[in-house]
Amino acid sequence: MAAGPAGPANPASASVVAFPGRTPLQVGFDRLELQRILDLYGRMVAAGFWRDYAMDFGKDAANFSAFRRAAERPQARIEKRPSLRGKQGMWTLFGEAGQVLKRGHELAGVLSPLERKLLKVVEG
Repeated sequence: MAAGPAGPANPASASVVAFPGRTPLQVGFDRLELQRILDLYGRMVAAGFWRDYAMDFGKDAANFSAFRRAAERPQARIEKRPSLRGKQGMWTLFGEAGQVLKRGHELAGVLSPLERKLLKVVEG
């Protein structure tokens, strides 16, 4: 499969839109990352935690923000910053006040604090 104007045909590198030899134009989420994030979003909506979301794609980072109400600041923000891949990890989970809740190299590990909110203790 040949490389197109958006870069190589490798899906792992398809999250950064760029032309060969130039700096990236925009950072984005690949299909599997977005599917994982939207799956969590759907379950949080069903549980009554979230009602709206926004995505922002910039030159340095891609953000997914989840809101209780659209007029508020985000209850959670998931950021992908590829420049930190070799350091503390390219994924960061921010809380409502902007505090860093979790950083990591894997999306699943960074989403784990939000996944815990969905667990309910069942006593029998």
